[in-house]
Amino acid sequence: MRTLINNRLVHIETFGCQMNERDSEIMAQLMAAEGYIETATPETADLIVVNTCSIRGKAEQKAMSLLGRYRKLKKRKPSLVVAVAGCVAQQEGTALLERMTHLDLVIGPQEIYRLPELVANIQGGSGQYCATIQSPAFVIPPFLPELGNGPSHKRFVTIMQGCNNFCTYCVVPYTRGREISREPADILAEVSHLAGLGVREVTLLGQNVNSYGQDRPGLPSFAELLHQVAEIPGIARLRFTTSHPKGLSEELMRCFADIPVLCPHFHLPMQSGSDAVLKRMNRKYTREEYLAKVAHLRAIRPDIAITTDIIVGFPGETEADFEATMELLEVVRYHGAFSFKYSDRPHAASAKFGDKVPEAVKSERLSRLQARQEKITFERKEKLVGTVTEVMIEGGSRNGDQWSGRTAANFIVNFTSAETFTPGQLVTVRLGEACQNSFRGTIIQHEEQPA
Repeated sequence: MRTLINNRLVHIETFGCQMNERDSEIMAQLMAAEGYIETATPETADLIVVNTCSIRGKAEQKAMSLLGRYRKLKKRKPSLVVAVAGCVAQQEGTALLERMTHLDLVIGPQEIYRLPELVANIQGGSGQYCATIQSPAFVIPPFLPELGNGPSHKRFVTIMQGCNNFCTYCVVPYTRGREISREPADILAEVSHLAGLGVREVTLLGQNVNSYGQDRPGLPSFAELLHQVAEIPGIARLRFTTSHPKGLSEELMRCFADIPVLCPHFHLPMQSGSDAVLKRMNRKYTREEYLAKVAHLRAIRPDIAITTDIIVGFPGETEADFEATMELLEVVRYHGAFSFKYSDRPHAASAKFGDKVPEAVKSERLSRLQARQEKITFERKEKLVGTVTEVMIEGGSRNGDQWSGRTAANFIVNFTSAETFTPGQLVTVRLGEACQNSFRGTIIQHEEQPA
């Protein structure tokens, strides 16, 4: 890594999904190669990047509000470069520069690898710039990252970006483009590189990982890629997100039985329990098809923890439609769910749908659904009390006797021990009390410190 004599500071704010988190890491690592050091205080920064999400209106509003607050910083420090990245940047383009004259750079998801070059141009006096070109010929560059300021034991690895599904509520095909798979050799090189740096858990990322390899001939299927990644020495846990139910194949489901390091945790967004709503959403599966795949997953891997996404108040959602979603909770009994009120998004087809659900109705339904799912999640956890499971250490308290880790099924476990552990180390714990967001446990044994 090239280090400049006078290090500059970069502050990055991230909104949205794991893809955005990984993109922010990449931007930080690219700028580190130019001598930039990350800072938590925007007031001290020479470069501020706000990495935005437009999947829901609330996330976009928060990002825009934050960008507005940086106007005063820019006025006090004219040399400060203020950049906006991510899906809102791609969605709004030059309109952002016109609306917020203190912004220097608008950069879309495909352009983030050009960040150092674009920042240097602005510092050289080039003026405002919008980099939102989106090309079907785009290739995700080979990239071997340093660990930077993130966790030392687990990392995200991008395997593809974009989406071809065009769900009627979603902006992703417009902001991140069509599906583009990363070269498998580059993925394997990055995971091997991370393993060599001590990373023990890897999560493979894409808007629709099930479709990996389908955009051009000669690439492995996603299931084949999982097998290849799992063979890399040093990787103790493998995860992935996110999957679309319509592309969930028998080959992929079998991976949960055949790949020992693949964690038994599957995020499978349902969005609604009503066939009528699913059709208007253009989800391309029915309730019955979804439930059949859940049942088959559980037959293959009985201990698998299944989580989901649910949208409440989609245009035209009746009380009967909502009750169908509530009934689905009772049938599947998810281990957890991310649930949100529907909001119109730019370019999404549903923004033009009539029969919008009143805000008060959406809020009441969401409250009802979340209350029931919280109880189901807690009941699921209570059934695990007394069982023995493996936990990967994530960190400890300052006094050194309180430790926290995560099970393969993605539950947080807290326990007390006078021993010293390293993030990434595996310990065997008996699960005790189930709490709202975690378990209390008792350590039974542990592996040797990883090299």
